This record gives sequence, structure tokens and C-alpha cells, in this order.
Amino acid sequence: MFERLSRSWQLVKASGAVLQQDKELLLFPLISSIVTVAVVAAFLLPLFGLGALDGLGGGGPVPVAAYVVAFLFYLCQYFVIFYFNAALVGAAMIRLDGGNPTLSDGLRIANSKAMNILGYAAIAATVGMILRAIQERVGFLGKIVTGIIGAGWTLATSMVVPVLVSRDVGPVDAVKESA
Repeated sequence: MFERLSRSWQLVKASGAVLQQDKELLLFPLISSIVTVAVVAAFLLPLFGLGALDGLGGGGPVPVAAYVVAFLFYLCQYFVIFYFNAALVGAAMIRLDGGNPTLSDGLRIANSKAMNILGYAAIAATVGMILRAIQERVGFLGKIVTGIIGAGWTLATSMVVPVLVSRDVGPVDAVKESA
């Protein structure tokens, strides 16, 4: 276990060194942030405009449509974040192999993994929705347990994107390998 943590720490340090060498790679998180804000706007503006959020905080049952919209929102957000993380990881791998990556190199790599990224985004969105649904229905102690489970999920899946980019595996195998 400590060997794996050591390797993960080495990867984090190597990634930091790559970002020091290639400041243009910081464009990936910047673009990701801009697109993430656009996704939020694309979901919230129509919901506000249609009055779809009116009455959701009243304590009554939440309509199924609200869960569907929330799942689609999670899916889109996770896809955007994982996509640009994959582009960054791909570009960093090019640098670590001695190359000089460009923005288009990273995007090309992310495009080649788009279906696997979408699959992992669907898994993450499903887990997120399940944890959220459980958290809404349990008391204080249950919320703590759900928070611990969520933190464990985050820790276990922290290396999924690098695995997806560096290996020819699907999202389920990448989650297993990351864990």
C-alpha cells in the first residue's frame, strides 16, 4: 500500500515539474473552468426561466424529473472536468517522454478517450446521485457515514483519469486499477 502511495506522490511531483516547464498546460484547467461555468449556466438559466426550481425547497417529495436533470448535470460536469484532466495528463505524458506538447496534442488525446471518459463520468455521476439520495434520507450520523464513503470513493478513484489516458482500459477497469 505504501509503495502505491509513494508512486502516486512521485506522479504528483512529476506533474508539478511538468507544469513548471510548460506554463501553457495551465490552459487546460482554465478552459475546463470556463466550460464548467458554461455548463452550469446551460442548466440553471433554463431552470430559473421555466420556474422549475420553484417549490423544490419546500420539504415535499422531489419530482423524478429533478433527479434526471441533476444526473444529467452531474454527467456533463464530470465529463468536462475529466475530459480536460485527460488532456492535461496526456500532454504531461508527452513532456515526460521528452516531447514538447501543445494544447492540440492534449485535446487529441482526450478526444481519443472520449467514450471512456463519458463512461467514467456516468459511473461517477451515478455514485454521486446515490450518495446524495442516501444523504438526504438519513440523520446526522448517516450524513457523517455517507461523507466518509464519499471521501473513500474520491480517494479510490483519484487515479482513474491517468489510468484511462495511459492504458487501453475501459472505465470500470480504470476504477478497479485506481482503487
